Amino acid sequence: MRIMVVDDHVVVRRGLSYIINAQSDMQVVCDAADGLEAMMKLEQNEIDVILMDLSMPPGENGLVTTKKIKELDKKVKVLIMTMHDDEEYLFRALKIGASGYLLKNAYDEEMLEAIRAVYAGGVYIHPSVAPALVREFLTKNEIDEKINSYELLSKREQEILPLIALGYGNKEIAEKLFVSVKTVEAHKTSIMHKLGFEKRTDLVHYAIKKNLIDL
Repeated sequence: MRIMVVDDHVVVRRGLSYIINAQSDMQVVCDAADGLEAMMKLEQNEIDVILMDLSMPPGENGLVTTKKIKELDKKVKVLIMTMHDDEEYLFRALKIGASGYLLKNAYDEEMLEAIRAVYAGGVYIHPSVAPALVREFLTKNEIDEKINSYELLSKREQEILPLIALGYGNKEIAEKLFVSVKTVEAHKTSIMHKLGFEKRTDLVHYAIKKNLIDL
C-alpha cells in the first residue's frame, strides 16, 4: 500500500517512514510538512493512506487539510495522528471523513495495525478515546428514542420547547406568548419531565434532531 506522511517535524516524518518502509506490504511514497504541500503531493502521487498530523503550525491544521483531501479524493484513507486525546477533536475528525484517530504515544505495532485497518476499509480509534465515542453513540440513541415523545407535549409546550432550546428566558417567552412567567415555568417543568431530560443542553440536542430549531 502507498502511504504519505504529513507532519511539520522532519524527524517525525523520517521516523515514521523508517518503521513503515520496513514492512513488506507498505511503502512511504512521499511526505509533506504542511497541508498545502500535502495537497500538492496528493495530486502528483497515487496514495492509499495518509498519516496526518493534527497540529501543523503555521497554517491550516490537519482537520482542515483532511476535509479538503476528502473533497478531492474520497477513496484515500486519512489516519489522524495527534497528542490530543480530546473527544471534540475525535468527533470532528470522524465527521469530516477521517478513517482513524491514533495518539502519537501509540506503539509501532499499534500504528501499523491502524494503517492496515483503515486501508482495508475499517475505522481505527485509539483505545484511550474510544469510550468517548461510545458515550456519544449512547446519547444519540437516547435522544432518538425520545423523538416520539414529542407527541406527548401539549400544543403550548410544543411552542415553548424551541424557545427554551434557543436560549430565551422565562420572561421573554412569557412576553412572546402573552402568558405569565409562572405558566412558562410550569410548562418548562412539564416538558423536561415528559421528555425525560434534566439539562437544557439535552433539550437543545433534541430540538436540533427534531428539526425544531436551526442553529
